Amino acid sequence: MRKTLKQVLMPLVAALTLSVAATATAQSSKPVRIIVPFPPGGTTDILARDVANQLTPKWGTVIVENKAGASGSIGSQEVLRAAPDGHTLLLTATHHVINPSLRANLPYDTKKDFTSLNLIALVPNVLVVHPGFPAKSVMELVKMAKEKPGSISYGSTGIGGANHLSGELFKAMTGIDMQHVPYKGAAPALNDLLGGQIPVMFDSVPGVLQHIQAGKLRALGVTTKKRVASLPDVPTIDEAGVKGFEATAWFGLYGPGRMPVELANRINREVNEVLATQAIKERFAKFGAEPGNLGQAEFTRYVEAEIDKWSDVVKRAGIKAE
Repeated sequence: MRKTLKQVLMPLVAALTLSVAATATAQSSKPVRIIVPFPPGGTTDILARDVANQLTPKWGTVIVENKAGASGSIGSQEVLRAAPDGHTLLLTATHHVINPSLRANLPYDTKKDFTSLNLIALVPNVLVVHPGFPAKSVMELVKMAKEKPGSISYGSTGIGGANHLSGELFKAMTGIDMQHVPYKGAAPALNDLLGGQIPVMFDSVPGVLQHIQAGKLRALGVTTKKRVASLPDVPTIDEAGVKGFEATAWFGLYGPGRMPVELANRINREVNEVLATQAIKERFAKFGAEPGNLGQAEFTRYVEAEIDKWSDVVKRAGIKAE
């Protein structure tokens, strides 16, 4: 049977449509927006701007926009409502995989409503104190907290974030009681720590490194099992006496759900190419961050496993859902 012209053209049109979608970010004059769901100045914001700068030669204009609030869910909602064409992306922290177990009325399904694209970076946290705080070591802090339970407060970027859970893990493993003070992002928490309104915080190395080096904060211990190259004289918390302690933050890139597989894979490849550049490696290394390098499908599995893992941690820590 002879095919009609329509029957011949339809497969070609479909193939062309997929090709256009797969190259949209590289060829369109429309800007690519990377939404950071936290205030400017925090680790997520720093990493997003570094990556955006390196992506600009590939994609044209790449804009970082800060849409803070509700532990990252406000900016996340803006992305999930966007067209899945690669022009609106989300770069966010571990909050993304912790929120499902903490926020009872989360307005989306994290596993289904986003396309997981890239592991951007793994970043160690560090336990820091205001320089006027008496404790000079991890165990001195533990001793002070045990002598006066509940008298020491520690800040975080919000309930359920990686630095909050680092603090809860630290409390559980040392048997101490510290009061948690959640903030709406890293920058306001850091400002209060620098000003002495709170004495203690777990924060990412990129977010506080310059303040440690300037003597505005004192580092007591890093949260990884190995020392951090940018803070070679700071012991791990495990070395400092809390055996087995380990907590690492990570940052990922996501798109709206229903993104074409070809486009998701293309974005993953091109972002991974940027993450493998010497410029990004050197930039990230200065802040103690390690660039990611997972394929799109592999990162999707990683995200789903992290959602399940943190759900278990939250339940065991007894953190109440909002």
